[in-house]
Amino acid sequence: MKEGIHPKYSDCTVTCSCGNSFVTRSTSPELKLAICSNCHPFFSGQQKVIDTQGRVERFKKRYAGVKTAAK
Repeated sequence: MKEGIHPKYSDCTVTCSCGNSFVTRSTSPELKLAICSNCHPFFSGQQKVIDTQGRVERFKKRYAGVKTAAK
């Protein structure tokens, strides 16, 4: 490998908005996440709606009167 062209790879602290924190390795010293494996619905098994700026309500309002096609 060539010398001096690779970034420094060191310990990195990852912090989630739910409060979970763990240490891994990365080129940046700190990472902040919105969702981690402790609070993500796929891994936690709990369904929760993550709504930003009312997108879910707008979707429900837009498609409230639409009927699905019969099979």
